[in-house]
Amino acid sequence: MTSTARFDVDALRARIGGAVLVPGEAGYDDARTVWNGTIDRRPAVIARCRTTADVAAAVDFGREKGLEIAVRGGAHGISGNAVCDDGLMIDLSPMRSVTVDPERRRAVVEPGVKLGELDAATQEHGLAVPVGTVSDTGVAGLALGGGMGYLTGLHGLTADNLVRAQVVLADSSTVEASVDEHPDLFWALRGGGGNFGVVTSFEFRLHPVGPEVQFALLFWHHDAGIAPVRACRDVVVRLPDQAGCFLVIGMNAPSAPFVPEEHHSAPGNALILVSFGTAEEHAQILAPLHRDVPPLFELVTPMPYTGVQQALDDGFPPGVRAYEKSLYLDELSDDALDVLADRGTGRTSPMSLSFLFPLIGAYTRVGEGDTAFGGPRRVQYVANIVGMSHDPAELATERSWVRDTWEALRPLAGMSGAYVNYMAEAEQDRIRASYGATKYERLTEIKGRYDPANLFHRNINIKPA
Repeated sequence: MTSTARFDVDALRARIGGAVLVPGEAGYDDARTVWNGTIDRRPAVIARCRTTADVAAAVDFGREKGLEIAVRGGAHGISGNAVCDDGLMIDLSPMRSVTVDPERRRAVVEPGVKLGELDAATQEHGLAVPVGTVSDTGVAGLALGGGMGYLTGLHGLTADNLVRAQVVLADSSTVEASVDEHPDLFWALRGGGGNFGVVTSFEFRLHPVGPEVQFALLFWHHDAGIAPVRACRDVVVRLPDQAGCFLVIGMNAPSAPFVPEEHHSAPGNALILVSFGTAEEHAQILAPLHRDVPPLFELVTPMPYTGVQQALDDGFPPGVRAYEKSLYLDELSDDALDVLADRGTGRTSPMSLSFLFPLIGAYTRVGEGDTAFGGPRRVQYVANIVGMSHDPAELATERSWVRDTWEALRPLAGMSGAYVNYMAEAEQDRIRASYGATKYERLTEIKGRYDPANLFHRNINIKPA
């Protein structure tokens, strides 16, 4: 039950240029709906901000009235932190501009922009920001938590390519953060999440990419056993910097035109490989798989970079009910692969899956303390176990499957932390472990300087010192 009796909505409307919505008004339910269909929260008021001044006014209002504040960017996070019950949602989704400077190789991006929109704008100039792999994801949350994708080996994380940010702080003042201005804040923004303020503008470094790259999806039926998974592992651990991949262990074949109809929804494992070199180099990476473990079916083809960035979208549809847990692996051991393959048969929903993502190349060449990113800067692998279903009862079963699989994999992990953008639950011990003691202490000190009252706490929260 939400109530606006304790504050004057018209006073907020008078202070911002965007729409202000309360329960029962047109647009309210759409504005409070996020990607994860399990999230059904009802803010007392939603401020749909259009400008940095709107954001500052909304933060000021929320702080003055003692409202819990949630900040919505792309609203793709499984945790659903973008929306709160009975508080103020600061909705950044109307802020959708992307300005590309091809000469300087820079893009200035507002916080409501999604990856597909950013990719489209930058690819007009044959350029790209290294981002994630589902085009409906919001740029803001992705970048603030890290941001990994097919370009990680060549150009690092999304956060590694941030060069400047405009931030509305908890006291509603606005500052610029870069290596020269508020460098402590700039350090914290690159991996520390939304703990330190509301970022209203990101400036990213751009890199030449595409417009056409090399794509491959190879699929093996579950009946082929563990051999294809181990063969894929051997390809992944030798992956050159100019390639990125997902190794999916436990999935159902898509009902796509390139999949023979008799194999639609078949249970199995897959390798998705994207290369930024030549077709010949791409073929050389795949050659051991074609020779030793021929797939049940495959799609190997040049593809526009924007198409590659949308290739996984159908597997993560808006409104699906979802839950996930992740961890870091120092190596793709036989034991780890066996756990994932064995547990992959325990899925109830055909939408659920586990995947492994390599962090290599440029990712490892950033200094351990150069950014706040929560993970060691050495070659490692992110393992993410994702339960998804449109059926609430089935998701309850999948949630247990995710947790049991994670528990079985946990003894093989290199550390007890995880990639913060893949945390459905903000477990304080795992947050600390993700950053490590030294980095976490530094983050708490910066949090204490910029948000001492922890106004921005609906996130993977770092408590102020």
